[in-house]
Amino acid sequence: MPAEAKAPFALLGRNPDVLTCIANLSNDEVFTPPEFANRMLDTLAAAWATDHNGANLWADKTLTFLDPCTKSGVFLREITSRLTKGLADEIPNLEQRVDHILTRQVFGIAITYLTSLLARRSVYCSKHAKGQNSISTGFATDSGNIWFKRVEHTWVNGKCAYCGASQKTLGRGDGLETHAYAFIHTDNIASRVSEWFGGHMQFDVIIGNPPYQLGDGGFGTSAAPIYQLFVEKALELDPRYAVFVTPSRWMAGGKGLDKYRERMLSDKRIRRIVDYPKLHEAFPGVKIRGGISYFLWERDNPGPCSVDTIWDGQSTGPEVSRYLDTYDVLVRRNEAVPILDKVRAKGERTLNFRVSSRKPFGLPTHFHGRPSPSGLTNAVKLFGSQKVSWIRRSDVPTNADWIDSWKVLLTAVQGTSGAVETKFLSKPIIAPPGTACTETYLVAGRFGDELSAQNYASYLRTRFLRFLVCLRKATQHATRDVYAFVPDLPLNTGWSDVKLYSRYKLTMDEIAFVESQVAEHDAELFDEADADNGGDE
Repeated sequence: MPAEAKAPFALLGRNPDVLTCIANLSNDEVFTPPEFANRMLDTLAAAWATDHNGANLWADKTLTFLDPCTKSGVFLREITSRLTKGLADEIPNLEQRVDHILTRQVFGIAITYLTSLLARRSVYCSKHAKGQNSISTGFATDSGNIWFKRVEHTWVNGKCAYCGASQKTLGRGDGLETHAYAFIHTDNIASRVSEWFGGHMQFDVIIGNPPYQLGDGGFGTSAAPIYQLFVEKALELDPRYAVFVTPSRWMAGGKGLDKYRERMLSDKRIRRIVDYPKLHEAFPGVKIRGGISYFLWERDNPGPCSVDTIWDGQSTGPEVSRYLDTYDVLVRRNEAVPILDKVRAKGERTLNFRVSSRKPFGLPTHFHGRPSPSGLTNAVKLFGSQKVSWIRRSDVPTNADWIDSWKVLLTAVQGTSGAVETKFLSKPIIAPPGTACTETYLVAGRFGDELSAQNYASYLRTRFLRFLVCLRKATQHATRDVYAFVPDLPLNTGWSDVKLYSRYKLTMDEIAFVESQVAEHDAELFDEADADNGGDE
């Protein structure tokens, strides 16, 4: 087929679009739906127009675009489609226009050999860029501008020096994929990019959806995030704009993400965040706890960041521009900011100083004692996973002096597999003297008398307190840091939502927002029977 005939055919509308049908590689390497990719491109184009007196981003033949974590090729394909329309007046000949776009403007770095073939098929209509069916006639190599080469991890003491991958998990020899992504396995990304694509490369736009995590060799499904490494390397290239979609866990938590979060919150060049907190909404069928979001970074236009929350396909309210580093985590909902400001204005000590760290008595989740105290000297009742049992006092390796206190326990993990979390904390257990717990629970507080423990448990059950927790709780894990916005109030009185709303002078609209986010707990306190069911409602 002559080249003149190939390009028009390849650029016709696609119905159905194959990229809406392909299965994800895994929950870690998620394909971006075309419709979502186009939302990101719309955000980019709007920012360009604002910054350039209304100019059309897609009508500029000098701009260069890079996807450093190409999977399906959807970003490159949609950019190519938009440029093909936008440059029609400047380069009227379709064949010349397509060749110019594909050889000079659109670049990708595939994450695996398989995705390199898939991406080239999406962008060039051929897995070989110079193949017979390619819509471009300007490439001298089969890879074109979508680069891939197998890269090995750099093992140091069992871990990769670049991505932290476990040698035990991913040091698998030549026959299997290494998941050593080239873009993040280098000390000098600018130099490497020049090697891959030839000459000095300065990209105007870097856009992508990076792999999310790698198994780190820990217990069970333990995994370490890596998406932040792609973002950091991309910004090292100093593009004019960067647009990335990632899990939203970095906003408030996430393993090994503290420095990344601090950097992101303090970077005034992040000008827009579009956030999808609801499970499955952005990427149907993919469970990403805490949701996903994408951000727009503008090198030459620092300022406050516009935050938009999407729920059931709709924005939850007017976008609000604010500086993100007011607090040590990103408060995701704009409506929550004035409520938190009122609470923090009082300067009260916070509850995270009262709550224990994980494994408060040094006993792991799978540890169980005897079914009864019969025959045990100095028997201690143990609250554990799925049941209550009995152990000797000498079996408690840590914080044995806590045994004789009144305690309030909360499960260390709280949440369901549903699309929306509304409780955020389990119902508290009041544990009398003579008790301990495994790491299934945290000791939320210790007291010298039963009344204080009861008042504290009632406080933990309020919607107001659990609302403040939800501002920091991005996953199922309810570690002590999720309590860092919660005031540690006097316990000589019982606290109710009505009292708390009055104390912090919440408006009727603010109260309605709190109660729209947090469901009530059942009326009764949490008892031993609930503990037998694992601490979940």
